[in-house]
Amino acid sequence: MGPREEETLIERACRGDPAAVSALLSDQRAGLLRFFELRLDRALGRRLEPEDLVQQTLLEGSARLPEWCRSRAYPLRTWLRLLARQALCEALRHHLGAGRRDARREQEAPAPRGSDPSSLADWVVRSQTSPSQEARRNELREGVRQALEALPELDREILVLRHFESLSNAEAACELDIDPAAASKRFARALGRLRPLLGAFAPEAQGPGARA
Repeated sequence: MGPREEETLIERACRGDPAAVSALLSDQRAGLLRFFELRLDRALGRRLEPEDLVQQTLLEGSARLPEWCRSRAYPLRTWLRLLARQALCEALRHHLGAGRRDARREQEAPAPRGSDPSSLADWVVRSQTSPSQEARRNELREGVRQALEALPELDREILVLRHFESLSNAEAACELDIDPAAASKRFARALGRLRPLLGAFAPEAQGPGARA
């Protein structure tokens, strides 16, 4: 969907057109699905499907769209991703919180805003290697996981937002509430740690390019 078409739908949706609301939110479904796929850790992933959290986020977005229309403090995609983060935090508290029996043996679960290194490494292997590279997938998975765990959380999240979710630098900085120049520096540093691993694989393993 182009910017002009999106803006037209936004204006219609903010006037209460249900068809426009549906089209506008449906266009965000694929991006939200990737958001949750990169952030659901293995323990929570055994209890919830990313599609369930996408649907929850879209329902919340539909209900609160008039609130967004009144202020438009964030771009629509950024606002929906903030709702997605809230949904993920709530899922963590509900399913993995203190006093609940779960795969972590009742360990109290924090509600991190960032991606899970193991889940992200799994996603990299699934999406960026070909079937002929099966024998080396475990090697890539472990290398990516270690590289991501070694990064500060904010650097890791910038990398995920820009390299794996293809957000622009401005969008990533807005979502994480940091200065765009700082976001750009963090991204370059984080990508420098990961690029040698991906570069060892076939061209399709390079991943989506980040936008300026």
